[in-house]
Amino acid sequence: MKLLNIVLCLVFLVYGFRAAVAQQGEQRAPLSEPAIAFDSKGLNAIESRLLTTVLSGSPDSPVTNVRLVLKNNSPTFFTYVSGWATFYDAGGVRCGEGQFKADALAPGESVETDTPGLRLRCSPATWRIVATNLLTRTKEMAPAEPVPPPPAEAPAERPATVNFIISIDGEEHPIQVNNPLVLKLGNRDRKIVLRSAP
Repeated sequence: MKLLNIVLCLVFLVYGFRAAVAQQGEQRAPLSEPAIAFDSKGLNAIESRLLTTVLSGSPDSPVTNVRLVLKNNSPTFFTYVSGWATFYDAGGVRCGEGQFKADALAPGESVETDTPGLRLRCSPATWRIVATNLLTRTKEMAPAEPVPPPPAEAPAERPATVNFIISIDGEEHPIQVNNPLVLKLGNRDRKIVLRSAP
């Protein structure tokens, strides 16, 4: 369970970092001009223009939804796009934001969507969009590092012959690994074999 919590926290941190990096480049645009959202690499990913032209909200009567068109300006096919449309009054004060989303947006394709949940409390002068999710097809994700081929199997090398000397009561006898040494101990012949440990 702890591992799952750690993984989820890391996922949220990565997406938050991507959104923060992308947000640094988004500029406010006049309402009559398109707003641009950038991807995590700082490249122009999504362009948006407003379809709703009457935007005069107030604290007592906020505008609760606007229509906009999203256009995929990147060469990547997005399976899911979401983000925020934020509006600013003439003094540059934020006075409303709403979330947008779209499914399956091909390169160069446009889609009409809206911002449900928007509460626009002013007559805005500028706006901007921020893409918080730009999900791609699995095959278009960054390529994995190529796996190097396994090294060619070399023929098994026979270990070099190592010579040892065994000394029994001052009498020295040469012995090699895996070669038996036969010694007469008492009335019997004894076979001694030196082997390497597994």
